[in-house]
Amino acid sequence: MKHTRLLVALALVGAGILPVGVLAQTPALPAPDAPGLAGLWQGPLPIPGGSLPVAFTVQQPAANKLLATLDLPARRMSRLPVSVTLKEDSVVFFAAKANCRYACVLAAGSQELRGIWVQPGLRVPLVLRRAAVQPVGTGVAAPAPLATTYHIETVTLTTPAGNVALAGTLSIPDGAGPFPAAVLLSDVGGQDRDARQGSYRLFADLASSLARQGIAVLRLDDRGIGQSGGDSRLATTADLVRDAQAALSFLRVRPSIDPARTGFIGHGEGGNVALLAAAQQLPPAFVVGMAAAGLGGLELLTAQPEPATPADTARAGAARRQALADIAAQAKVLRASGSNSAQVDTYVAQQSLKLRSAERKQAEATLKFRRALFDIVRLTANRDQAQAIVTNMLRQRYPEQDAALIRSRVEDLTTPWFRYYLTFDPQPTLAEVKCPVLLLNGTDDAEVNAAINLTALEKGLKANKRVTVRRLPGVQHWFQTPAAERIPNADGTVDPVISAVMLETVRDWVLQLGRQ
Repeated sequence: MKHTRLLVALALVGAGILPVGVLAQTPALPAPDAPGLAGLWQGPLPIPGGSLPVAFTVQQPAANKLLATLDLPARRMSRLPVSVTLKEDSVVFFAAKANCRYACVLAAGSQELRGIWVQPGLRVPLVLRRAAVQPVGTGVAAPAPLATTYHIETVTLTTPAGNVALAGTLSIPDGAGPFPAAVLLSDVGGQDRDARQGSYRLFADLASSLARQGIAVLRLDDRGIGQSGGDSRLATTADLVRDAQAALSFLRVRPSIDPARTGFIGHGEGGNVALLAAAQQLPPAFVVGMAAAGLGGLELLTAQPEPATPADTARAGAARRQALADIAAQAKVLRASGSNSAQVDTYVAQQSLKLRSAERKQAEATLKFRRALFDIVRLTANRDQAQAIVTNMLRQRYPEQDAALIRSRVEDLTTPWFRYYLTFDPQPTLAEVKCPVLLLNGTDDAEVNAAINLTALEKGLKANKRVTVRRLPGVQHWFQTPAAERIPNADGTVDPVISAVMLETVRDWVLQLGRQ
């Protein structure tokens, strides 16, 4: 026990957090006590390739009694119970559920915690800073302090587009408000209010993160999904704009919401819906477009990969591996027959070039097929006739594909939404968008190419001087943290987690709007 302070200090010096000279003055480090530790402590946890946000909330319900919780938003962990142990001049936080330990000392006038974070496979220095507290009694209006807790309400609203009831969840920061707020708008296809993809929940994680930072968030089940009425397959993009406007109006009349700071955060098609609504009367206060399209619907959909079953993907992968194995085997034969290294290298290079050429031609053929398929859907007014032609085209191209899968795809390709989206062009209305806009796109997005679509959106919004564009390295369409930056589970698996960079970018941008 009596050497704990020295061990922590040695670790901090070795990590470069404290200078060597501090060792001689270790007894002068402030002794942690209950009042000194109470508060919110936040900071970035260094990991290979980046960092993840970490926050400890320490409360003092009684004298000499401390309660603490841990938030790891990138791992979808919140309010984890934490034990707090005071050992002379050091503090040890331990979260059993996250299997992590943080041994630290108070520094910088009790405004920082400096120490070592330890968990399986990771041991790194970590500095946490006390979150700023809003001064009171100054008589000067100022932004509300960052919230650490929030509550949720189950809500239902009615959209004028078909008088459809939409159900959802409203996350509201605790406190008096009024708070800035955002309506989350989903990507193509029927999405529930969490935008759930397997175990990953983009909208649920986004709403939780923003609500903890003082931003209210409304997320809804799409039409025909969850507890909402209607049918998403029958709604067009124009209908979705009216749904978004109804949700915005619903938020603006609530006493705890600041109507002048209420806007949209849209993912994929939801980003385009937000921009369309921003070009009309009663626009939102802001728009965040996450992987919004700058190209027209026909161009965007044509450029996307052809849908494939797991069996199709496995067969394609096996065929490529076999081709590479054949090249390697023949190279081995050439070496055994006396060919020199230059001759073998030339053979391998030539065969690899032929393989890439064949793959490129196959991709071009797929692109041509998709364009022809979509042209039939777009130009054939009679739905039954369009379905018959599309069915025949798919059967000819995929003779081994299950008939039920083909029927399902034909239904999807000929819905009112899909036929409308093939004619959709985002460009004509972009010049009418006057509110602040934040455009985000991951550089690894295979569905909405960042280089092409962001450039097109910037061009269309060039008259708007309040547009911010951010390209997020290594992030894909669903805004997940790159796999290399995620902390492995105890069993070595890596869960999909929301991008901390995206969360920070959206939060900071929305909050700074209220300070302009």
